[in-house]
Amino acid sequence: MAAILGVAIVVSSGDTALAQSATTVLRKTSPDTGPYASFVRDAAQRFGVPASWIGAVMAIESGGDVLALSPQGAMGLMQVMPQTWAGLRARHGLGDNPYDPRDNILAGAAYLRELHERYGSPGFLAAYNAGPGRYDDHLKTGRALPHETQLYVATLAPLIGEGQVDDIVAASRRIVPWQDAPLFVVRNRDNSVVTPAESKTSIDRPSDGRSAKSISLLKARTDSLFVRTGKAERLP
Repeated sequence: MAAILGVAIVVSSGDTALAQSATTVLRKTSPDTGPYASFVRDAAQRFGVPASWIGAVMAIESGGDVLALSPQGAMGLMQVMPQTWAGLRARHGLGDNPYDPRDNILAGAAYLRELHERYGSPGFLAAYNAGPGRYDDHLKTGRALPHETQLYVATLAPLIGEGQVDDIVAASRRIVPWQDAPLFVVRNRDNSVVTPAESKTSIDRPSDGRSAKSISLLKARTDSLFVRTGKAERLP
């Protein structure tokens, strides 16, 4: 298992190679470059979120496609769900168009900040990808999170300074079926490990409306600044 700030992540050997490929691509994505750089900087300053976090999440979620629409309804650059957008819009005075690059990035940054304050790191990444409802269920029951979410966290965490790629590589050396391994290790107050409830989570089980995009991202081409996820669709 790879430990990232006390969090255990299980990644298969095949996924390790894919994660390394994605890491190479995402490192080319700088918040200081590209058509949305000023929006990323503004959002980072407004919500106190590192610009590198916003850029990395935007790259892995939408591939930089301003009109990206997932089958589950996640919208825009930061792939914000409609209900989440409505709440963020009301709280932060955003505009009417969820696909507006500035407002979508502001919404995503605000959401990252809220989730980070609620779950810490790297739990906020898992909650952003799988949805707070599923992550809360995971914390309550110990039920494993989807494989895509595990890979999503394993890919993003090193890029935002919450772990090292070597940690992910080391994970492949331990043969643990991902279906049987929880993403997070649960401990009692005496620091002993709690055995999670025995259950298997299907990667096809719908989350809180969000669509995990890591698998298709990791199979994308590596010669472009932004990575096309393959699952996000463009609006007509």
